[in-house]
Amino acid sequence: MFMHNKRLMYTVRVSEPNPGLASMMLEQFGGADGELAAAMRYFTQALGEEDAGRKDLLMDIATEELSHLEVIGSIVAMLNRGAKAQLAEAQLEENELYLTMNQGGASHISNILYGGVPLTNSVGLPWRAEYIDSRGDPTCDLRSNIAAESRAKIVYERLIAITDDPGIKDALSFLMTREIAHQKSFEKALYAIEDNFPTGKLPGMPAFTDKFMNSSQGPGDTEGSWNTGPQWERIDDYDDQMAVDGGDGTASVNLGASDLAAVEKLALRTKSMPDEDPVTGVDLGAGPGAGATTAIRH
Repeated sequence: MFMHNKRLMYTVRVSEPNPGLASMMLEQFGGADGELAAAMRYFTQALGEEDAGRKDLLMDIATEELSHLEVIGSIVAMLNRGAKAQLAEAQLEENELYLTMNQGGASHISNILYGGVPLTNSVGLPWRAEYIDSRGDPTCDLRSNIAAESRAKIVYERLIAITDDPGIKDALSFLMTREIAHQKSFEKALYAIEDNFPTGKLPGMPAFTDKFMNSSQGPGDTEGSWNTGPQWERIDDYDDQMAVDGGDGTASVNLGASDLAAVEKLALRTKSMPDEDPVTGVDLGAGPGAGATTAIRH
């Protein structure tokens, strides 16, 4: 059961309307790393969680994210409030309304189509359920949550950088700080699981877990603890990176007689003619800059 308290978690003070800025703020309302996505991600994880401690943690943070959604949504609403009223009442001249609606971002979409606070991101794309990227394994999902909180913090930093409104900066700084707190909680929950790496149940194949394939070679090659040292067997030879299972490195399948006959018939019908040089439409229409073409036979 959810109960709503009409007092915001953090007071919103906006100096003046700014529809363009409101459009940018929508990134944390209906965007991939926004507050609704976070709330739904953690809420669905909590519903399927078997561990009482993690279930409680996820439900707490999911509920808090909804309060954050209310804060960022209130900022968007206040930034759009004057423009929305002007548009609804048509109090400004046509050119002035046009300038107000198009002063930045997708503010015309926000106000004309949705009345100020649409469930979209900063470029007007609707919120998508695919933002809920849970997999149902706590060691996997907690790592995803940690990354999500990190991304959200960066987005808030960038939103703070584009406004000089002190009230908005203050509220955004609060929301950004809570991303740090949530990341700390998720980190603790992850490492409270004794065997948390690798994710899932199945172990890796011992022959390959400690190999580093140096598959991109040339200027810029760098060695560090991520690819050299006692933890790694570094493979630099390209030949040793192919068919590492000891096979011939090709793909094959055992076909029944009927399938084999159909495959051979298909291969024969679609066989290429490497000795032919047919004239094509490109040759017929070739002009300057076309490069080498096939001679047209007469």
